[in-house]
Amino acid sequence: MRKRILIVATGGTIASTSDGDGGGLTPTASGRELADKVPLLDTIADLDFVQPMNIDSTNMRPRDWLKIHDVIVEAYDRYDGFVVLHGTDTMAYTAAALSYLIQDSEKPIVLTGSQQPMASPFTDAKLNLYQSVLYAADGASRDVNVVFSGKVIAGTRAHKQRTMSFNAFSSMNYPSLAYIRNDRIVRAGEVAGVVTPQRTGAAPRVYDEVDERVIVLKLTPELQPSIFDLLKRDYDAIILETFGIGGIPSYGDGSYEDAILDWVGSGRTLVVTTQVPEEGLDLGVYEVGRAYADNPGILKGDDMTTEALVAKTMWVLGQTRDPHKIRELFYREVNHDRTTF
Repeated sequence: MRKRILIVATGGTIASTSDGDGGGLTPTASGRELADKVPLLDTIADLDFVQPMNIDSTNMRPRDWLKIHDVIVEAYDRYDGFVVLHGTDTMAYTAAALSYLIQDSEKPIVLTGSQQPMASPFTDAKLNLYQSVLYAADGASRDVNVVFSGKVIAGTRAHKQRTMSFNAFSSMNYPSLAYIRNDRIVRAGEVAGVVTPQRTGAAPRVYDEVDERVIVLKLTPELQPSIFDLLKRDYDAIILETFGIGGIPSYGDGSYEDAILDWVGSGRTLVVTTQVPEEGLDLGVYEVGRAYADNPGILKGDDMTTEALVAKTMWVLGQTRDPHKIRELFYREVNHDRTTF
């Protein structure tokens, strides 16, 4: 029986055109119009289309994640898989968010897009869309993934690494789940001898609340610790990107430690990560991080991406404000999002 795939079009470069008068690219094409440009796409599966928005992904917000979530959840029982067409700039955030909002999905939810519009003569859009539908229609595919430039990346591990090249995304601190070569899917589990779990027909765990009041704060030399107090009005949580493996300034006056402990003591959430993209965090290595290593109010991002930390923290705070439950949800592994050191 042919698979049924729902294409959820949201805009992005893949759908963009120029007005021809020197203006920038703007999403205009619908999902159906995009699919019509891809040869043999309709030979893979029966396709339906829905267009909850048509926006540049720079304008994608948590409320839009929930719109995409609502479309997929409402249609979940009627389709075998889903392909979300999305701009590349914030695709990693949306992929991570859907990983937390729709957990343990036995049906694949694939995000893809392109670096060049579908209308470009040298576009990567056709192959990305074709391979995304191919992957979504395969019986061994599951959960939320990014399919881009022949790679399948867990939704919580994708990171846009390049602004122009076709291989825009990397899988951070975790192997790619599969590679797609023409019409062939080569899964990492097949190489490693891991058996893909059989589908049981179980429904995914679905959530529909997030807390948008989360900010990423990147440490820079001489950043004043008073920034923590200034952020209290507008934010419930900070993702703090430290130096190196976990360095937080210690100028001898206790100002940073006081500011951080005051933030946590006010009932707000602090997640500590590193601004270095690869290999992760360990607060216990240097003295400038050890003061925070064992504080139960400070959550450690380990080797998670910043995009996943933002989405996970928003999801966690959307479910609870109890400190113990926050820790339990935060440290629960979802869709390969973390390796605990």
